[in-house]
Amino acid sequence: MLIKIKKLDPNAIIPSYAKMGDAGMDLTALSLTVDPNGFYTEYGTGLAIEIPDGYAGFIFPRSSASKTSQIQANCVGVIDSGYRGEIKVRLKELGNPRKLYQIGDRIAQIIIMPVPNVIFEEVDELNTTDRGEGGFGSTGN
Repeated sequence: MLIKIKKLDPNAIIPSYAKMGDAGMDLTALSLTVDPNGFYTEYGTGLAIEIPDGYAGFIFPRSSASKTSQIQANCVGVIDSGYRGEIKVRLKELGNPRKLYQIGDRIAQIIIMPVPNVIFEEVDELNTTDRGEGGFGSTGN
């Protein structure tokens, strides 16, 4: 799949797969801004992309996040196909001492996936299943 990408800054790094078979491509921090309270750090990538209709970009944490004191503020970021602004990643501070990603670090990963156009149909009853209404923990620990 060919996706158009624009460098908003000449120093931006275009994502690529690190290894054959990888699902995500790493996003690299080009800038960082810490909010005045120190709770969040926003990382800019200096990139904008043109995701085709019927697809979305999903921003997931990298496994290296466990080496920092930060987690992704929205757990998974969603880039809609109509968005043309800079890809940014916002991380929430958890620890003390602070251990942040730095400019030049790979801060998250992007995965482009198909997204169906869903129309909900309101009904009085749903089909039954073995699981039924079993919720949290209903299938064991």
